Amino acid sequence: MGVTIEFNPEGSVTTAQGYLAGGTFAGLKTPGEGILDLGILVSESDASVAGTYSTNKILSPSVTVTQEKAADAKGRGVVANSGCANCSVGPQGYSDAKEVSALAAEHAGVDESSMMVGSTGMIGVELPMALIRKAIPNVELTSDGGEAFARSIMTTDSRVKIGSVSFDIDGTTYSIGGGAKGVGMIHPNMATMLCYLTTDADVEAGFLQSALSSAVELSFNMIDVDGDQSTNDTVLLFSNGAAGGAQINAESDSAGSFQEALNQIAVHLAKELVRDGEGAERIFAVTVDGAVSTADARAGAREVASSNLVKAMVHGKDPNWGRLMMALGKSGIELDEPNIDIFINDIHIVHEGIAIPYYADAVIAGMNVPEIQFRISLNIGESSATAWGCDLTEDYVTFNSAYST
Repeated sequence: MGVTIEFNPEGSVTTAQGYLAGGTFAGLKTPGEGILDLGILVSESDASVAGTYSTNKILSPSVTVTQEKAADAKGRGVVANSGCANCSVGPQGYSDAKEVSALAAEHAGVDESSMMVGSTGMIGVELPMALIRKAIPNVELTSDGGEAFARSIMTTDSRVKIGSVSFDIDGTTYSIGGGAKGVGMIHPNMATMLCYLTTDADVEAGFLQSALSSAVELSFNMIDVDGDQSTNDTVLLFSNGAAGGAQINAESDSAGSFQEALNQIAVHLAKELVRDGEGAERIFAVTVDGAVSTADARAGAREVASSNLVKAMVHGKDPNWGRLMMALGKSGIELDEPNIDIFINDIHIVHEGIAIPYYADAVIAGMNVPEIQFRISLNIGESSATAWGCDLTEDYVTFNSAYST
């Protein structure tokens, strides 16, 4: 029997014990009511850190600095800005990332080597260091500052994306909290945009990294908004052991429970990113089952979820199952067309690779919901996976045709 996990949609990175956070407006974005653009998250005690990062060959120096600092799996916190990606700006980007992390570390009272850094926003623009130097002392670090921190990393997001889970192991209650941002340039490989997670469990560093990598594989690596991968993608998970209890490692009886809880909050945040996709009106889930391997199931589900034709089909509430078949076929996975069944919201529309009679109006009406379910059964194996995407609307094109102007 799995652990009982309590989900809190209002939880955040400061729900877990021993973390402080906050945000401020530094002037990196256009001012407005509730606008924040610079935030800091810090553990009050020593912590371990695990990370996954963008594999884009054009990489922000903010990511590079964080990778270097996290190499020893130790970290106390992160400073993050929105409004500027600190990418493709030459050597100055690396120097600025180092200085920002040093300034934040001094403000938080921790060692410079333990403060990570994240950036998101326009590529090709240098960080406005004069503004940042002035603003960092204004970040008030509090135990209820998680929502402000999440707001400070938003760019084109329409709302904050936060949440937490709590679970009990041998009489000790643990929490994992998180905050994420990203609604465009999302087709991740090892992360998606920016996501920061905290836990008050004492998790051994090696298991912390493997648990995060596993959670990312089935959550952030299984979503798509527009097929484009950011230069700044970062997911960090901090563990400070503030809740007490025995250390959790790969051999612990509680390892599976921790993984299950981490998976749940990661999937929640990943779906929130898709749900808030630029111009999106609805999201859809693609489950591929009956595959010969998990890798094939994931590849097939991701290919369908990232297809622009499928996204347009969802927007138009058009049950054009041929687009699902097309996208599946170009994924390169092992399949046998005469074995394939397709379901839209549990309505069986394709059997053994051929359309079967169905009431089209009922399927169309069923697609007019916030989340559409596609299931593609390959019927050649036992493995399954789910990916999530959002519809492609006119608003997405309009918005991104004038992003910098």
